[in-house]
Amino acid sequence: MRLFMFNLGLAIVWQAVSGSFSLGGLLAGFIVGYGVLWIAHPLFGGSPYFRKLWRIIGFFFYFVKEMVIASLRVAYDVVTPLIHARPGIVRVPIEARTDLEITLLANLINLTPGSVTIDVSPDRDCLYIHAMFIDDPDEFRAAIKHGIERRLLELMR
Repeated sequence: MRLFMFNLGLAIVWQAVSGSFSLGGLLAGFIVGYGVLWIAHPLFGGSPYFRKLWRIIGFFFYFVKEMVIASLRVAYDVVTPLIHARPGIVRVPIEARTDLEITLLANLINLTPGSVTIDVSPDRDCLYIHAMFIDDPDEFRAAIKHGIERRLLELMR
């Protein structure tokens, strides 16, 4: 976290030196700052920042892809005369343990069109998810466990 804040500070300094404040300039400053920190990374003692940043970028693109696919599936079901939805509630066991991990996982599921996290079990061992398309509950559980949860926990731990 310390290196991220330092990288953000370098991006702001880049903006101040260039004299034009824009989102593109901030992004360019962030990339230049990342390069500077990467060159100087032996001074920081093996920080996981350089690995995690690429995981965050990968997670972002994975989640956008999942949102687009789910949006297209829901939109197709809405505009076609036949109803393809097979709604249901599925109990999904989770490996997330902290409040932050569980909250992020539940909210990311909620952001995906066609699915809503209904509840967390009292022992915080599973989520109850209502999904619009449940063809196979075991396949749905596996998609959550090996998709979004695994990637999220790689970022958080």
